[in-house]
This record gives sequence, C-alpha cells and structure tokens, in this order.
Amino acid sequence: MKKLLITGASGFLGSHIIQVAQSTYEVYGTYNTHALEGIDGANLFKVNLADFQELKQICTNIKPDAVIHTAALSQPNYCQNHPEESHAINVTASANIAGLCAQYSIPCAFTSTDLVFDGKNAPYKETDAVNPVNLYGEQKVLAEQAMLEQYPQTAVCRMPLMFGAATQKAKSFMQGFIQTLEEGKELKLFTDEYRTPVSGTTAAKGLLLMIEKNYHGVIHLGGKERISRYDFGKLMVEVFKLPDTNLKYCKQQDVQMSAPRPADVSFDSSKAFALGYKPLSVKEELEAIALLN
Repeated sequence: MKKLLITGASGFLGSHIIQVAQSTYEVYGTYNTHALEGIDGANLFKVNLADFQELKQICTNIKPDAVIHTAALSQPNYCQNHPEESHAINVTASANIAGLCAQYSIPCAFTSTDLVFDGKNAPYKETDAVNPVNLYGEQKVLAEQAMLEQYPQTAVCRMPLMFGAATQKAKSFMQGFIQTLEEGKELKLFTDEYRTPVSGTTAAKGLLLMIEKNYHGVIHLGGKERISRYDFGKLMVEVFKLPDTNLKYCKQQDVQMSAPRPADVSFDSSKAFALGYKPLSVKEELEAIALLN
C-alpha cells in the first residue's frame, strides 16, 4: 500500500480523510495540541509544524508517497488577533511542506479556503482574482502562492464551509447549532452570508481524488448548492427533527466579530465535478450524517 501523510490529522477534515483513506492507503497523521488515541487505520505522530527540522525528520522517517496538508490555525477571529503565530503555521509551514514534497517529487494537496475572496462577485471560479477581507484569508493566499512557487505540482484545493459528524477531537459548527436548539436557547443565523458547503466525508473524497489524479494548480471543491447559514439551519432542523421555535435570523452587521466576513463566497466547482468530484445535495449530506447518530 502507498503511504499517505496527513497533517492536522486531529482536525475535523483530517479525521475524515483518515476514515476515507484507510482502505486504500497506509495512513500516517500528524497532530500538535490535540493528542489522538486509538484511531484505527492511522499511524499518528506529534509534530510542531512550525519547526522545520521536526517536519523534515517525519518525512525522512515515513517517506510518504503523497501528502495532504490540512493543518492550520483556521479560526478567522483567532488569526486576526494572533498574526505572528498564525502566519508561522498557515504560511511558513505550508511553504516548507511544499518544498519537502518537491524534494520527494510526490503528490501534494493543500487545503485553502473560500475566504480568499471578498464575497462581492460569487460564484467564484479558480481563475477569479482573490481579495480576502480578513487576515486568515490573506494568509491562505500567501500560502497558496508560496506552495505553488516551491512546488508547482501542488494541488491547491480551496475548501468550502464543511459540516458533519463529530470526530474524536473535532466538531463542525453543526454540533454547536444542534446543542443550542436542544437546550432551548436562541440560535441566530445569518440570512445574508452564503456558502457552498459539503460534508467532511465529501471533502475528504475530493482531496483524495486530487491526489489520485496528481492534479496541480488551483481547484474548488465546493458543494452543489449556494445556501445561507439560516437556510442551512432550517434544513438541519428538518432532518434532525429539532425544535425550531428558537431558530432566528439575523444579518452579518448584527454581530460584532474581530475578523470581517465576506457575504457570499460560493464556489463554481464545475472543474472538479468534471474530474469526478460528486458532492450530494445539502439535505442528502445531512440525512447521511443523521443515519450515523
């Protein structure tokens, strides 16, 4: 079996990649702050990605046949308030990983974000100009550029909003939504923020597809549908049979946040669809997750 190295294996997406990849790859994963235990189908290592020598040693020891780099400080508000710490992980470590993949001449997929766009001209194709409105988006743009410079064979996979079942160490935004409603508390969701979301499982399959096809350059792995946070909440209430009396709508301007948020960063993912990427509808994705509970 070929060896696949996943950075950020303790994260929501990393955990889903392990689940999907373990039948076809010998899976290796790195984590930093969130120790993983007893994950079937993966060999796990604690690594500080900001330490190049540690990173290089892991690659030397494992000799991976492919790398999927998901590790990041991905909370926009945290990045906005911790610029140096987030830059070291989101930009410098990413460039170093591309350099190591170039050295080994192996497929490398990097998870970027829909937040590289300003939200004013959706739906976005891969060829559209980036213009992030927050620091996290800026760092991902820098990482994309640095990785492609270091290793033009990198697949820069821009990821949409992701949701799904909780993993050992990570949750998606969904779990918080469900808990709030089950506790009888008010859940306010934006009617004016649009995304093209997919489940963690679908996202993992898309990334593995890009590795298998040895794709290089930028590609969007968004879902089939453009949907607001509020409309997503309504579908979630329907599928999970949650109380809906406390589901309320609001606008972005009603909530004070450290990091600005773009209004509509929906993707045009037709290029990925043509390569065989097959997301379900949001309702179908939610129904599949509900069956796991």
